Amino acid sequence: MRRRKFITLLGGAAAWPLAALAQQAGRTYRLGCLLPSPPNEYVAFFDGLRRRGFIEGQNLTVEYRAYGQHVDLIPQYAAELVKARVDVIAASGDEAARAIQQATKTIPIVAIGANLLGSGLVTSLARPDGNTTGVSILGDESDGKRQDILIEAVPGLRLMAVLTDVNFNINAAKLDALQEAAHAHNVEFSIYRVAQGDDIAPAIDSAQASGAAALNIVSSPLFYAHRHLIMARAAAAHLPTVYEFPESAEEGGFAAYGPRRSQLFSEIMAEQIVKLFRGSRPTRASRSSEPAI
Repeated sequence: MRRRKFITLLGGAAAWPLAALAQQAGRTYRLGCLLPSPPNEYVAFFDGLRRRGFIEGQNLTVEYRAYGQHVDLIPQYAAELVKARVDVIAASGDEAARAIQQATKTIPIVAIGANLLGSGLVTSLARPDGNTTGVSILGDESDGKRQDILIEAVPGLRLMAVLTDVNFNINAAKLDALQEAAHAHNVEFSIYRVAQGDDIAPAIDSAQASGAAALNIVSSPLFYAHRHLIMARAAAAHLPTVYEFPESAEEGGFAAYGPRRSQLFSEIMAEQIVKLFRGSRPTRASRSSEPAI
C-alpha cells in the first residue's frame, strides 16, 4: 500500500495581537478546550503541553468542555469559553471550530478538523486569515481509503453499511463519491444517518438486519466519543468495521486508517498552542506524519 504524508499544518497571518500573548514570568495562561471526549482521553495532549513548560495547576489553567455526548450544546460551550476570557482555544471538529469562530473574532483558535479549507474555516492553507489556525487531516480522502481497505479485508463483500453523522459536514457529493467507489468493486452501499449517540446502536442493528456484511464509520467527533459503543455493537452484529484512528484498532476495533490521534494532540496541537502562548506563530503551511493502519 502506498503511503503518503497527509496532515496539513496551518500557520501565518492570524489577526490577534502577538504582543499581548508574549510569555511572561509568573503569568498563568488560560487554555479553553472544546473537544469531543473528557479530559482523561487527552492525557498525551496535556503531557505535550507539560513537556513544553505549561503545567496545569502551576502556570496553566484549563477551561474544558466535552461535547461528544451533547453536540447540540456546542454553541453554548463555545460562548462559555469565550466568556471565560481564555488566551487560546483548542477545538476538535469542524462544527466546534465554527461555533467558536462565531463566538469570537479575537481569541486565537487552534483547530483540528477533517478539512479546514474545504469546510470554509480558513481561506488559505499557507496563510489562514482571521483568528484560526490548526491541523487539517484531510478526512474526506481518508474516508475513501478506509472504505477501500474494508472492501479488500472482507472477501466477497456485497453490501456495506456507512454510518454518517448529520451534525458534521456530510454532503451529498462526498457520499456520492463513496458510493461510486463501492460500486466500482461491485459492492452495494447503504447509508445510516445519526444525529446523537442514542441513534448509533439502532443504526448498527438496522445495518445488520438489512444484510450488510461490513461497516464504514465516516470520520466524526461524535463517533470517536462513542467508539466503544460502536465496537461492542459491531462485534455483536458480526460486522467488520473500519475506524478513523489507529488507537481504535488497538482498543479492539477491526481495522483503522488515519493519523495517530495521540501524536496530533501531543506534538502538533500542543506545539501550535505553545507558540501562541509565547507570542510567535508559524509562517507557512507544511505537511507531516503519515497514515497508520
